This record gives sequence, structure tokens and C-alpha cells, in this order.
Amino acid sequence: MTSTTRRFRKAKKHSHDVSVPASMQPKPLTKTTVMVVMVLAAIYFMLPVWWLVVQSTKSYGEMLVTHPLWFAEDNSFAANVRDVTTYDGGNFARWVINSIFYSGTTAFIGTLISLSCGYSFSKFRYRGKKILLGMILVGMLLPASLLTIPMFYLFNWMGLVNTVWAIIIPCSVSPFGVFLGMIYCDTIPTELIEAARIDGAGELRIFFGIVIRLLGPAVVTIALFIFVATWNNFLLPLVMLRGKELLPVTLGLYTWQNYKAEILTAQVLTGSLLGVIPVIILFLLLQRYWRAGLAQGSVKA
Repeated sequence: MTSTTRRFRKAKKHSHDVSVPASMQPKPLTKTTVMVVMVLAAIYFMLPVWWLVVQSTKSYGEMLVTHPLWFAEDNSFAANVRDVTTYDGGNFARWVINSIFYSGTTAFIGTLISLSCGYSFSKFRYRGKKILLGMILVGMLLPASLLTIPMFYLFNWMGLVNTVWAIIIPCSVSPFGVFLGMIYCDTIPTELIEAARIDGAGELRIFFGIVIRLLGPAVVTIALFIFVATWNNFLLPLVMLRGKELLPVTLGLYTWQNYKAEILTAQVLTGSLLGVIPVIILFLLLQRYWRAGLAQGSVKA
């Protein structure tokens, strides 16, 4: 090893050992308080998940006599899964497929709408822009449940009630997604877009060839937000859909819970656990891009 290489490695090591000034270091009491708060928050969020996992391994009778946060002696998870997948003509699998279809379609369409609108707000000047942006911000403040009944009357007049469009169209329009799209598009240098225009590129080519590619992590972030919001949506399908064929998994399990002739608590809890697995898998697969997208959206060029 040459002396130059040793000096380079030594300098590189010291570059990572830059200490924080003493005035900026948190006090021991602050560190302890933060850790305690974080541990309590983790317990608060993970306790319902743990309870759901434990209850999914029990029969209904075992739920009544065993500790709610610990497993029973006999593991009934396999029997519960079999009951969930075979009960009611195997509708559970159809409901999961419906949820994946609704969430995936709205995530694709909603992300495209959010980024295109955000790109327009960020890079274009036109009359009424501030008014439209204000309407988007007001839409972020309004709860979605407030608009469900008016949308039902509108979709009923259009003949779209009890169709997939009654779920896809409302869930594809996300004011929060448009706001995120605008923040992400602000990070793109305007000079880059102007250079592409000078080279003769059209607006559609600039958007799909440059903007979308530069905002890859942002696309994943917005798509995940819309996907999860659609997956967890309960009130809109409850109002818009009739029958069992088009129900998402959340509403389908709710219909089981309301059966009076049978007690289906074990099946509903097991179905709830199985129904959240696709969302967990999606988050794990896209976690790296999602984190990058959040970091990118927090910095404005």
C-alpha cells in the first residue's frame, strides 16, 4: 500500500468522523424523553397488529377464554384460513382481487393526474391559476366522507352506481396528490425544461420523457398514498356498490360481520390479516423509492 493510498483512506475516514458541536448536541434528558416517546408510539401502533395476529390463530371459543394478547394452546390459523377462503362461495378471493384492481387502477390514474396538475401549477403561468390552486387546497381540508352523498346522487344520475367507475373516478382525484405533485415538480430546474423546448421537444414529450423520469421516487410516493387510501376506503363502496361481486375486501368482511345467523368473528379477523398482506408486500418492495420520494419532496429547488 502506497503512502498516497494511506493518506487518502485516512482523510476519507476523518471526513465521516465530523463531530457535532457541543452546543448542538441534545442533553441526556432530551435523548431519554425522545426514546421513551418513540417506544410508546411504536407500542401504540404495533399493539393492534399484534392483537390481530394473535386472534387470527384462535377459534371463536378460544377468543373468549384465553388472554387477548397471547396465543392459545391449539393453533387454529390454518382452519381459519380454510374457512375464509371457502366460506360464502369463496368470495374472499374475489374481494381481494377487486381491492387490488381498484387500488392499482386509481394509483396509476391518480398519479398521472396528480403529477400533470402539479407540473401545470409549478411550471406554467395562466389566468385563474391561483384560484384553482386555492380550490385544491380547500379540497385537502374537506373530509372525503362529506362528499360521498353528493357524489352518490351525481353518479346515480349518470347511471354509474354499482359499477367499478363509481370507485375508480372519485378515488383517482386526489387534492393531496396534486399538492405533492406540485412540490415535487418545483424541484425540477426550469432551465432544463426550457432547454428541451429550445431543442424542439413538445410538452407531452417533456412531461413523459423528462419530468416523469426525473420524478421516479415521487411517482412511487404518490402512487402509494393513493393506493392505500383506496384500499382502506370503506364509506364510498358502502354507498356506491350493491351485491357481492364488486365489493372490496374491507366491505366484504363487513358483510360477514353483520351476519346474524352465524358468528364469524374468527373468519373476519383472519380475513382482515390476510387482506392487509398485499399492502405490506407493496410497501416492502417500494420502500426504498418511497423514502427517496419523501426526501425529494421535502427540498424545494
